[in-house]
Amino acid sequence: MRTGFGYDVHRLVEGRPLILGGVNVPYFRGLAGHSDADVLVHAVMDALLGAAGAGDIGRHFPDSDPRYAGISSLLLLEKTAHILAERGFKVHNIDAVVVAQAPKLAPYIPEMETNMTRVLGLDPGRVNVKATTTEGLGFTGAGEGIAAHAVASLEGFDRGKSRQFQNHHPFGKN
Repeated sequence: MRTGFGYDVHRLVEGRPLILGGVNVPYFRGLAGHSDADVLVHAVMDALLGAAGAGDIGRHFPDSDPRYAGISSLLLLEKTAHILAERGFKVHNIDAVVVAQAPKLAPYIPEMETNMTRVLGLDPGRVNVKATTTEGLGFTGAGEGIAAHAVASLEGFDRGKSRQFQNHHPFGKN
């Protein structure tokens, strides 16, 4: 069993949609970033890559690469799952928290969990998402941005026997 930790933060700006866990959350501002700026999925990806000893999302999906401009972070999460599989790991579970003063996220959490569970090919209950505020403190409390923290655990498997993601490479083989 291996464990990884991920953290990400993005600034809130006008003129962009707010995407969290692959869900378009109704709000008057969205997160700035090269991709869809899904801070939750980015934190989860960093936790997964860290647990596998595979670096971070910047190494695999640099913001200098035009292929990733505006891309759905759920597609990047799927590619991350392939990186894990190639290294002999599968996801055991994920626990994440989104830190945002607004909007209220509770109504959207089940869909966020479902999206990541589906992309990673996991059984329900293996991905847990929570949301909290900072009681008005710091940059999240001031409404300047949204942050996310994630912890992930991986287990090893016999790559020769795994059917997960076999013959399915969304961006081609590395």
